[in-house]
Amino acid sequence: MGLRKFKPVTPGTRFRVGNDFTEITTNIPEKSLVVKQGKSGGRNNTGKMTMRYVGGGHKQLYRLIDFKRDKKDIPATVATIEYDPNRTARIALLHYADGEKRYIIAPEGIQVGAKVIAGDTVAPEVGNNISLANIPLGSIIHNIELNPGRGAQIARSAGSYAQLAARDGKYATIKMPSGETRLILTTCTATIGTVSNSEHANEVLGKAGRKRWLGRRPRVRGVAMNPVDHPMGGGEGRSSGGHPRSRNGLLSKGFKTRDKKKNSNRLIIARRKK
Repeated sequence: MGLRKFKPVTPGTRFRVGNDFTEITTNIPEKSLVVKQGKSGGRNNTGKMTMRYVGGGHKQLYRLIDFKRDKKDIPATVATIEYDPNRTARIALLHYADGEKRYIIAPEGIQVGAKVIAGDTVAPEVGNNISLANIPLGSIIHNIELNPGRGAQIARSAGSYAQLAARDGKYATIKMPSGETRLILTTCTATIGTVSNSEHANEVLGKAGRKRWLGRRPRVRGVAMNPVDHPMGGGEGRSSGGHPRSRNGLLSKGFKTRDKKKNSNRLIIARRKK
């Protein structure tokens, strides 16, 4: 796995830095784990645009990912490492000993033929899914549950990971990818290792068209709009529009939007770094 710098044969490839996809072993997904996926173009059922800057993009099929890892104590073999158009990480196809097939988020360094397993008594090896109560302190983890049985919600994108810092009673202390430190129930599960495709952050699209292929339309700055369209719009020439704020008037750049009465505030030990 690595990056590929393109020769400047066109303006679009002059600054382009792309993935070399060397870790991908097949380009044909498992048919039983693929479903159709429609696009709304940011419009609702009446055709009105309710989400700006969305539309177009290449047609995609959705790969069903097993975020719950609820097949306990049944060993599985990694059959393929595949590209997934719906996420930044790579995915791995598992062939379980009982014949079932499932996709998981591929951890960094996992190879075809590797054995993985989920359970509370399994070894803390890369790709194994274990409850936080049984993972050694200091371990690097990803695909972390917030609520037992709900499935992984934290550290799922390319190159992300968290660290299990401590355990006290029924709670484990996790240092999140954002730098935030919070408590999570030890009955929640996590997968050992780091998410694959860590070089994703260093990729350069090279041209606006590649962004359109991803289904993202051009985003307009608020100060470039008229006063009727944005609180920061209007003015003569290049005048900035007062305090930075969103389209609906909510202040940005330091204004805290988190609910002060949110129930999970008590679980946060240290907020993320600014």
